[in-house]
Amino acid sequence: MTTITSLCVFCGSNTGRGPRYVDGARRLGRHLADEGIAVVYGGASVGTMGTLADAALEAGGTVIGVIPRQQTGQEMAHRGLTQLHVVESMHERKAKMIELADGFIALPGGLGTLEEFAEVLTWSQLGIHSLPTGLLDTDGYYGHFLAFLDHAVAEGFLRPADRELVLAGEDPATLLDALRNWEPAGERQWRPVE
Repeated sequence: MTTITSLCVFCGSNTGRGPRYVDGARRLGRHLADEGIAVVYGGASVGTMGTLADAALEAGGTVIGVIPRQQTGQEMAHRGLTQLHVVESMHERKAKMIELADGFIALPGGLGTLEEFAEVLTWSQLGIHSLPTGLLDTDGYYGHFLAFLDHAVAEGFLRPADRELVLAGEDPATLLDALRNWEPAGERQWRPVE
């Protein structure tokens, strides 16, 4: 069983179409606060990022934001967080978020969300960290991405053990249980698909 005291949540600066993505971010924020798990995220007050942070804070949770200095002047930085780290670059932002986390969740989002999630997956594949990674698959948002990963296994570009690094759940409680029950496969290092 994996002990989780903080989770890095990758999410968007947009809210998506319809209320379901905002509702998913709100449910996750509340659930993590109820479980006593600190939220580490991108530090913004907009999009699903702001929704996640507000929901966790309203439920009495701890929320730690990490935002590049260039974005603080655009009134994007959330000013009501437990902690706000201002860093100089996107690279520093990701490194700090990863340093503060016991695991990772991606909410539905765009290119930035996907890029951040793919990086932590790659680091896990390479053995740089051994922390659980999961997708909150709100309304099947990540269905095509999960199918792509299965296709990559079938086509010999991804090992089945590396595909198993990606956990998914449709609701926060199910996903958090999967993250807690995940166990690293021992010493990991990259090797080609056989």
